[in-house]
Amino acid sequence: MSDLRTPLTSWHEAQGAKMAPFAGWLMPIQYEGILAEHLHTRNHAGIFDICHMGEFRIEGPGATEALSLAVSHNLETLAPGKCRYGFLLNEKGGVLDDGIIYRFGPESFMAVVNAACAENDLATLRARLPESVKITDISSETGKVDLQGPESLDVLEKLMGQNFHDLGYFSFRESQWQGVPVLVSRTGYTGELGYELYLPASKTEDFWKALLTDERVKPVGLGARDTLRLEAGLPLYGHDLDEDHSPAEAGMGRMMTSQADYVGKKGAQVIREVLMPLKIEGRRSARHGDVVALPGGDAVGRVTSGSIAPSLGYVIAFAWVDAAHADKENFVVRAARTELPAAKVDVPFYKEGTARKKLA
Repeated sequence: MSDLRTPLTSWHEAQGAKMAPFAGWLMPIQYEGILAEHLHTRNHAGIFDICHMGEFRIEGPGATEALSLAVSHNLETLAPGKCRYGFLLNEKGGVLDDGIIYRFGPESFMAVVNAACAENDLATLRARLPESVKITDISSETGKVDLQGPESLDVLEKLMGQNFHDLGYFSFRESQWQGVPVLVSRTGYTGELGYELYLPASKTEDFWKALLTDERVKPVGLGARDTLRLEAGLPLYGHDLDEDHSPAEAGMGRMMTSQADYVGKKGAQVIREVLMPLKIEGRRSARHGDVVALPGGDAVGRVTSGSIAPSLGYVIAFAWVDAAHADKENFVVRAARTELPAAKVDVPFYKEGTARKKLA
C-alpha cells in the first residue's frame, strides 16, 4: 500500500524536502535541517503541514451528554469558541488516543485526533455514540496548517487583515481569508505562541504559499516538530502515551475533571509507572527503548522519547519508570555501549516558551 499524500506533499517534494512515511502518510521530515528549523520556530515563525490529522464533526440532540461518556474531556465546562485537550480511553483506562475537542454550539463539536489512530478512533466513537448523535469524518476535505513561534500572531494578522490579539489560549474563531473559510485556533504543540489553521483541503497550498511570502516564516518538518514538542514537555502518542498506561501515569491526573462516567474513568487514575522527565548532560542522546536503571542497580524503566534539546544544549528524555522509584532523583540510561547519567527534572524542559503569553 502506497503512502497517503496531503494537499501539500507535491510542494514539499518540489522544494527538496527530506520525505519519509509517517502514520501511513508521506510527510516532510526536514527542509534545511532540524536544528535550523527548530531554532527558527523558537525565535520567529514556522509553518507545519499537519493535514494528516483526523477531524470528526459530532452533533445532534444529546451530543454533549453522549460524547462526555465516550471521552475524558470535561464538556460541561467547555464554552462555545473554546477547545480542550483530553483522551479517548479503553475500558481499563489506557490511552487509545489523545486529542482536542472544539465546541461550536450547545450540541456541536469537532474532534481532532492523531493520524495513526484516526480510523480506530472513528470506529470507537461511532460504537459509543447513539444513533441520534451524528459523527462525520471530515478529514479528507480538511486542510490543517500550524503556524508557530513568537512572531506568529503578527504574521497571522498581516495575512488575514484581522485582529487576533483577543483570541485566548485554547480558544478559536471562525474567520475568512480571501473568501475562504478558516478556523483559527490558538493552541499548538511547540511551547510557543501559535495557531492551528483549518481550511478546505483544496485551498491549503494557496494559504501555505501566502504564509511563506512573509520573510519571518519558514517551513518546518516533523523532525523539528518532535524536538520542539519534547522541549515543551508534551507527550507523543505511540511513544510516551499508549493503551497500557493511564493519563495519571503520564502526569495528567489533575486535568481529568469530567464528572461524567466516561469509559475508562476508574482506570484513568491508576498509577503503576510514571512518565518521568530526564536531563542528560552532554550530546549523546537516549533512544526509544533504552533501559533506565538506578545507579549501579536494577533496571526500573525504559526511555520513550529522547533527543538533544537544541534550545538548551543538552539531552532530554521521557521514560516510563516504576512508580516505586518515582521519588528517586538520579538514574542511568543504558545506551549502546555506555551508561548515561540522568537526573529527574520538571517539565516543561524549555521554560521560555511563549504559548501562554497574554496578548490582549
